[in-house]
Amino acid sequence: MSEPHLETFAVNGIRMRVAIQGEGPLVLLCHGFPESWVSWRRQLSALAVAGYRAVAPDMRGYGGTDAPADSDHYTMLHSTGDMVELVHALGESQAVIVGHDFGALAAWHAALLRPEVFRAVAGLSVPYSPPHELDLISELERRGVQNFYIQYFQQPGVAEAELEADVESTMRRVNYGLSGEGAGGVAGRLTAGQGFLHDTPDPETMPEWVDAYDFAYVVAEFERTGFRGPLSWYRAIRKSSELLAAWRGAAIRQPSLFIAGEKDDVLKFSSSRSGMDRFAETLPGLRGCHIIEGGGHWIQREKAAAVNALILDFLGSL
Repeated sequence: MSEPHLETFAVNGIRMRVAIQGEGPLVLLCHGFPESWVSWRRQLSALAVAGYRAVAPDMRGYGGTDAPADSDHYTMLHSTGDMVELVHALGESQAVIVGHDFGALAAWHAALLRPEVFRAVAGLSVPYSPPHELDLISELERRGVQNFYIQYFQQPGVAEAELEADVESTMRRVNYGLSGEGAGGVAGRLTAGQGFLHDTPDPETMPEWVDAYDFAYVVAEFERTGFRGPLSWYRAIRKSSELLAAWRGAAIRQPSLFIAGEKDDVLKFSSSRSGMDRFAETLPGLRGCHIIEGGGHWIQREKAAAVNALILDFLGSL
C-alpha cells in the first residue's frame, strides 16, 4: 500500500497542504489542537484500502498551511470556507467530513453551514452543540470561571511562550496527559497563576500507540511554525459566535456519527454533557454515539482499529 502523498492547494485565500491517499468517494479528515495531518495516518490507510479517497489537511494555521496573522481569520466560517474550497479544488462537489477536537467543531459547522457539500459528518471527542447566544468564553465568565484553559489561551504570546519553550516536552506531556493512560493529567481548569502544562507530568516513556516517526514529525513542525496559528482558533471563539447568530439553535440533519473515548476529559465538560443530552434534537440523523472503553482524547490514534471500524461502518451505511 502506498504512503499518503502531500499536495498544496489555493483555497479561501490561503495555501493549504493536504495528505491524500486512495481513490473513490471523498472523505475529509480535520485534525485538532495541537496536531497535524499525521494524526490521521491510520485512518488514511484504512479508508484507502476500503475504496475511499481520504484527504487530511494541515488545518488553517498549522504545519504546511498558511497561518494568517489576524486571529479573526480563524472562525468557523473561515474553516468552512477552507473545507468547501478544498472539496472543489480536489475536483469534487461533495464529501463526507470527519473531525477530531477543534477539527470536530470545524466538521460540525461545515455540515451545518453547507449541507449540500457535506453529505455526512462524523465528530470525534467534541460533541455537536448548535451556535448559542453566549459564546463559550462569555458562558465561563457568567459562571464565574476564571481559570479554564481556553481563557488562558486568549492572551497573545502567553501560551505561546510556555508551549514553545520546549516543544518536544510539550508534545510528550500533552499526548500522554490527555490519553487513556494519563487521563486527568491535563485538567480543563488550571492551577491559579500557572500555565497549561503545570499539572501535566512529562512521562519517562510514551504509550505504545504513539508512533515515534510521527511524533518526531509533529515536534519538528511545531518547532518550525510555533503555536500562534493553532492558538488563534481559540482566540476566534467570540468572533465565530457573533458571525453564527443566524444559525443559533440549528440542527444538523445529514447522517452523523459521534465517537469519543470513555477517559476523554472533554466529556467531563458541562458543554459536552449538555451537547450529548440534546443529540436527539440537534443531530436527528445520528447513526451512532460510541464511547470507546479505555480510550482517551487522542481516540483515532489510541484506538485506531475501533475508530476505523466505526467510520467504515458509517460510510457503508450512507
